[in-house]
Amino acid sequence: MDSINIVPAPSAPVINPQVSNSATRTSLRVCWSLFSDDSVEYYELYYRPVLEDTPAVDSTKGPDVSNVKVKETHCSVGELLPNVQYEFWVTATNTTGISPASEKAVYVTVPSPPVIRQRECSSCPEAALIRWESGNTNPVDSYTVELIETGTDGQSGVTESIVAVPTCESLIQLESGRQYLIYVRAVNIGGPSDRSQAFTVSTTGTIFHLLQDTAHPCLSISEDGFSMFYGDEELPLSCTVCVWSRCVAVLGDLIPVRGRHYWEVELDEDTEYRIGVAYEDTQRNSYLGGTNTSWCMRHVLTPSRHKYEFLHSGWSPDIRITVNPVRIGLSLNYERGILSFFNVELEQHLYTFYCSFQRYVHPCFALDNPGALTVLTGVEAPGYVHLV
Repeated sequence: MDSINIVPAPSAPVINPQVSNSATRTSLRVCWSLFSDDSVEYYELYYRPVLEDTPAVDSTKGPDVSNVKVKETHCSVGELLPNVQYEFWVTATNTTGISPASEKAVYVTVPSPPVIRQRECSSCPEAALIRWESGNTNPVDSYTVELIETGTDGQSGVTESIVAVPTCESLIQLESGRQYLIYVRAVNIGGPSDRSQAFTVSTTGTIFHLLQDTAHPCLSISEDGFSMFYGDEELPLSCTVCVWSRCVAVLGDLIPVRGRHYWEVELDEDTEYRIGVAYEDTQRNSYLGGTNTSWCMRHVLTPSRHKYEFLHSGWSPDIRITVNPVRIGLSLNYERGILSFFNVELEQHLYTFYCSFQRYVHPCFALDNPGALTVLTGVEAPGYVHLV
């Protein structure tokens, strides 16, 4: 009769799979189940981070195991690391003994906030291209981009959320003439991360940066990505083979949005330069304006005068400019197929290319002698530009 009253030891519990939004950066909610007729006094939940070089089936190696004793079939575990996988297993105990350990289950904390790569973001009056880096070791399922339109009364709340972004960039349609704060969250099964730091976007004009990885080795690009400098030092021997073999050039990153774009360039009147636009696959062994994949305004100093050319496929019309521009406006209109140049100080139209752009183009800049050049972006197009 005594043997009839003995309570059997519990069966092995079963860890439930992780459910969505069950985690924070530093905590996880873990649940499990047990056969209904088992008697249990308490459970012990064991866990440790998963390391890539440690087999999950080997409990004798790897990081130290932590454990917590609970009476319920669930537990919130804290003081964890963000975007880290943890393996969990659990045992059940009663007066008779301890159950076998459950199978291991892997849970993951939510990611760390992404980091917006401000130098690689660009915008125009209709849209913004936002790029970021994950900042997480483990994979992220998707990203969410949040927009807040700002005004004189301060923040007005999230005006739009773009969810399930699969990669680390997003092209966002915006309203012209507005200012936005943009945030990015990383999302995994545990839930969304905290917001990234805010990135401010103004849609009054086109904003882009000079792309350091496209720059000729003789060029120095400023930290803010808006100025370039060409010194008179010789090209280092290690850089004799460079991306540009016939001009000291760099490309700017222009957002791929059909519409009108406008930016300005400041330089000294004695600087020899080429400024315009080019396709991404423009041959680097040619000069800007020398092929049918680039369009540019060229300034050359001759013994008798300042010479200006508007080059495409190596050809330029015969045009005389009497006042040397030191601030030049460029207007690109994809729909109309035009690229226009202006003397900003005189509000003077200099020349317009009429062409059908088959692909998106990048702003391009080159210096033919030592000097400097500064690009002014985010500038609202003056009214006289729209008359062309």
